[in-house]
Amino acid sequence: MESKTDAASKVVTGHRTPVVTITVTAVFTALVFLSTYLFQIPIPATQGYFNLGDIMIFITSLTFGPTVGGFAGGIGSFLSDALGGFGTFAPFTLIIKGLEGYVAGLISRRSLQRRTLMVAWAAGSVVMVLGYFVAESFLIALVFGSSSATGIVAASGEVPFNILQVVGGGAVGIPVSIGLKYAFRSMPYFSRVLRPVPGSRPEKN
Repeated sequence: MESKTDAASKVVTGHRTPVVTITVTAVFTALVFLSTYLFQIPIPATQGYFNLGDIMIFITSLTFGPTVGGFAGGIGSFLSDALGGFGTFAPFTLIIKGLEGYVAGLISRRSLQRRTLMVAWAAGSVVMVLGYFVAESFLIALVFGSSSATGIVAASGEVPFNILQVVGGGAVGIPVSIGLKYAFRSMPYFSRVLRPVPGSRPEKN
C-alpha cells in the first residue's frame, strides 16, 4: 500500500500536464492583453503608448518560466497593438515582448532567490527597451519618410517611458511572483501548476 510520503513525493516531483500548461498560458496571455490594452497613455513622438503590460509579463515569466512567459508576453502584447490601433507596431511587439518574457523566464527558472529574479528582470528589461529603440528608430524613418537621425531622436524620446514601464514591472512583478510561487507550493498538487524549482526536494511528513 502506498504511503503518504510516497504519494507526496510523486506530487512534488511531477510535471505540469499539457492541459494545465495550455490553461495557464491562455489565462496569462489574456491578462497581459488586458493590462496592456486597458491602461494606455499615448506617446505622440513615436505614435506608441505607455502601458502596464510589463508588470504582467514579468509576473508571468518569473513565475511560470520561458515558454509561458514568452508566449503570453508576445501574443498578449501583439493583440493589444493589433486591436488598439497600433497595428504598425504589432509585428515588432510580438518579437520584442515575446523575447522579454522568454529571456526573463529562462534566467529565473522559477527561482525563489531575489537576486536571480533581479538578474532575470534586468535582462528582460534590456531586451524591451533596446528592442523598441531599434525598432522605432527604423520604423519611424520608414513609415513617415524621415531620415534615420530623425527616427533615432524620436525613438529616444520614448526610452524614459519604456524604462519607467520595466521599472514598474520589476517593482510589482518580482514580489508578486515570489508570493505566487509560495502560494502554489502550499497546494497539495502544486507541481501540476508550477514545476519544482531545480534542486528542490520534497518535504517529508
